[in-house]
Amino acid sequence: MGLEIPVDLSFEDWERAGQQLSGVVNSSVWWLGDWLVHGKENFSDRYKRGVREAGLSYQTLRNYAWVSRRFELSRRRSGLSFQHHAEVASLSIPEQELWLDRSEQMQWNTKQLRNAIREAHDGASGYDKKSSEVQRLAVPAKRLQWWREAAERSGVDFEKWVLETLDGAARQALDDTEDTDGVSALSEGLTSCDPPELHEPPKAVRPPGDVAQPTVYVAGWM
Repeated sequence: MGLEIPVDLSFEDWERAGQQLSGVVNSSVWWLGDWLVHGKENFSDRYKRGVREAGLSYQTLRNYAWVSRRFELSRRRSGLSFQHHAEVASLSIPEQELWLDRSEQMQWNTKQLRNAIREAHDGASGYDKKSSEVQRLAVPAKRLQWWREAAERSGVDFEKWVLETLDGAARQALDDTEDTDGVSALSEGLTSCDPPELHEPPKAVRPPGDVAQPTVYVAGWM
């Protein structure tokens, strides 16, 4: 269910362990996630070299490591797959335990677990599937991961964090363009020839090091 690594392990031994793990057919992704977490915590200046030498994909390992951090060894369910844990990793610990319990009791596969969580969230938010369309938003993969990390650090469910952040930005934008005396900004000096600066959408803020990334289509933020 995990990989326990000695605290005093040298970089060379840690690097060699990664090469051995990568060569094991169907090796546990938990092991690889724990391996990367240990490397980042103990060899912050060299761990990426170890990943390259092991012939592994850093982005894939990064995802494994994120889930591994969210579940200490004692909370990992041997009767459930790594993907089951990944499905609930962004939730609070009580919610994680609740959904993992249900998965074990109902013997859900990962798709059934995902659908059950979606239905529960839709019901709690009063979302009517019959009268509402599922909106699809093209999001670069790196940006999506950046958002998930922000939600995790805030201790908020990812979907809730996205909705609250967008609501806050919309509220601020509307408040900023509303005149306190009830007079529109157009009547305060703008003419029909002025560029519509107040109506332009805010420029997108790039996350650090953001470059063109594969696009992920997010439907309903789930």
